[in-house]
Amino acid sequence: MNKPKHHILVCGSFRNGAVTGVCNKQAAQLFQYLTEEAEDRSLDAMVTNTGCMNLCVHGPVVVVYPEGRWFKGVTEEVADQILDFLEGEGEVAAEHVLAA
Repeated sequence: MNKPKHHILVCGSFRNGAVTGVCNKQAAQLFQYLTEEAEDRSLDAMVTNTGCMNLCVHGPVVVVYPEGRWFKGVTEEVADQILDFLEGEGEVAAEHVLAA
């Protein structure tokens, strides 16, 4: 397996085998959207669902490595901004940046 240029982590709200946070309500749809969009854009990225990141008040949360960027309140529109950023074509709106 080749190491992807970007790894996109989508909070899935699973903690100790149970769904606990707000991210889960949108995680499956967001995961699928990011996966399909990254593929459509030919972006060298792997998208992964994670366990709970304990940031429920900011959910849904997405983290991008190796950039080390954390995003909050991610919708499909924000996901597009994240992918644009990874393509070097813009920034994510400041109100959705949790940590940079």
